Amino acid sequence: MIRDTSGQDRSMELPAVAGQSVRRYARWLVLLAVLAIPVFLLIGWMSSERSISAERLRIAEVSRGTLIRDASVNGRIVAAVSPTLAAPAPATVSLRISAGDAVNKGDLLAVLDSKELSNQMQRERAALDELQAQVDRAAILTDKQKLLARRDADEAEVTRLGAERELQRSAAGFKRGAIAEVDYLRAQDALKSAEIRARHAAAAAELEGRDVVLDLRSRQQQLARQRLVFEDARRRVEELQVRSPVDGVVGTLAVADRAVVTTGAALMTVVDLSRLEVEIEVPESYADDLGIGMTVEVTIAGQLHVASLSAISPEVVANQVLGRARFSNAQPDGLRQNQRVTARVLIEEKPDVLMLARGPFLEAGGGRKAWVIKGGIAEQRDIRIGSTSVAAVEILEGLVVGDQVVIAGADLFGEATRVQIN
Repeated sequence: MIRDTSGQDRSMELPAVAGQSVRRYARWLVLLAVLAIPVFLLIGWMSSERSISAERLRIAEVSRGTLIRDASVNGRIVAAVSPTLAAPAPATVSLRISAGDAVNKGDLLAVLDSKELSNQMQRERAALDELQAQVDRAAILTDKQKLLARRDADEAEVTRLGAERELQRSAAGFKRGAIAEVDYLRAQDALKSAEIRARHAAAAAELEGRDVVLDLRSRQQQLARQRLVFEDARRRVEELQVRSPVDGVVGTLAVADRAVVTTGAALMTVVDLSRLEVEIEVPESYADDLGIGMTVEVTIAGQLHVASLSAISPEVVANQVLGRARFSNAQPDGLRQNQRVTARVLIEEKPDVLMLARGPFLEAGGGRKAWVIKGGIAEQRDIRIGSTSVAAVEILEGLVVGDQVVIAGADLFGEATRVQIN
């Protein structure tokens, strides 16, 4: 049996002098550790050029995630169909409605009084009636000329038949010796002459018929042209009764009742409230990134509605590009013309990118500088950014995941290169 070593162990006590030395060394080590902390803090403070409280700064951490590139824009509700009615001619306006009235398609909105157009229509009607009478008279004359030409042709044919019978009798008498040869030859000449007159009379009848038909057709074409002129004058007179082209609401009145207007003067606008869209104002910097069909999130009365970009203006006005967004689902209730809304255009989605919350540091450093906090000291670092959104910015170079970056308040640092963050 092997015994343990418990019997061999024995306790030993340090000499009094050695024990006091060890305790003294321990106290010195604790004292040095306590003194080292403020010393290191003092060194950091002395190496920094300025000290700023963290409460006065806005600090964000670099992370990795999906960056949705978007643009926050202002917009207003507009009607997809809002025709503006104009005066077709100089006239006096008599309004039949007021602004805000609900109207249906075809309802009478205003009546314009134009003596010039009314008189012109009456003149064209008189000219049309006159041409109609001339065409009717030409049709009668055509039939009459055809009958006369046919009569002359028939009489020439009868004369030819009579000459033919006379020649037959002369031939029979000449064979029997009852008549002289000269009479027989005269009968032959008479038949030939009758045949020529018959042929000419038939040809003349055909030509006369064609001539009168062409004359009648020419008069009918003049009548058709005059009918078109009259219809145009009547249409212009009918346009003096201004009617609603759509179901909707009378938006604005551009003229007062009994006012005198010129040709093309705006009278009123009719708004079709059943088809409303969102007109957005996009900053010029995003103009090249816009595309038809992009998703637009519209906030109306605190509720989010999805729409799609349906039209983009080809011009820039006051550093803004106008666009039209159409609601993807049912149109929200209670919308009003020109109602102001906020919208967010989703331009691009970039997954798995290094990103940082957006702040004033972008404008201050031009997107090339950022203040990074490490060990309580903020130092400026060169960075390179990529795509930006309303809330975040893509980091391409200069930062890593977990870096603490001052995104707002760096203007307090002044010209310092190192700043102590308390």
